[in-house]
Amino acid sequence: MIARIGAAVFALVLLYPLSALFAHIGAWQWDAAVRGPALLSVRVSLVLTTAAMLIVVAIGTPMAAYIAQCKAMERLLWQAAMLIPILVPPLALGILFTLAFGPYGSVGRLLNRWGVAMTNSASAFVATQVYVGMGYFVLGAVAALDAVPPMLQKQAALLGLTPIKVFFRVTLPLARLGLAVALSIAWVRAVGEFGAVVVTAYYPSGMPVQLWVDLQSFGLPAVMPLLVIFLAVALPLPWLAHVLAQRRSYV
Repeated sequence: MIARIGAAVFALVLLYPLSALFAHIGAWQWDAAVRGPALLSVRVSLVLTTAAMLIVVAIGTPMAAYIAQCKAMERLLWQAAMLIPILVPPLALGILFTLAFGPYGSVGRLLNRWGVAMTNSASAFVATQVYVGMGYFVLGAVAALDAVPPMLQKQAALLGLTPIKVFFRVTLPLARLGLAVALSIAWVRAVGEFGAVVVTAYYPSGMPVQLWVDLQSFGLPAVMPLLVIFLAVALPLPWLAHVLAQRRSYV
């Protein structure tokens, strides 16, 4: 009983910041000066983050499948490489990204010649989010694929299925919930990214950058409406995926 009370107190303290949504800061500001840029930032975040996640899944899933079947030492090296973008501080990642892909680097100059701007553009926004979210998805996907019983895959292979068919007919369906959790974590990490995106793609502004702009320009009353939208976009998907994953583990 004492342990349960302690856990409840811990949970209340952990969730207490959410009560700030009901703080008395005066009437929320939602006039034309705030509403227009805020709604545009919602569209930018939803559309471009979705595009980034499609790229993450398309590239990250085969990479995760490869890592999952590697020998121990090679797997360790690949996982260490996936950790680097996660561990680099976001602001530093944004600066490095701009130096590497902006007009200062050879790759950036080449992309500029092809008409692809990698600073303050939709392509810069998407590419930054891919870098931010890829490591989270790949490492989560590796864990999901590891959870699939190897015996089932071996039995499918013995029945004559090619490795590709084994992956799509056996491995992928059994790992789908874990992959959904990995994707949801990558989604919330990317859609909430500020430090790297503010350097590489201050414009078009996504929701995190617009929240900062509104806070600087108008104060807290102008921030609250977009903050509610931001939380509604960022939280439900990973929360629901995690709950479903835990529920299945106990069924």
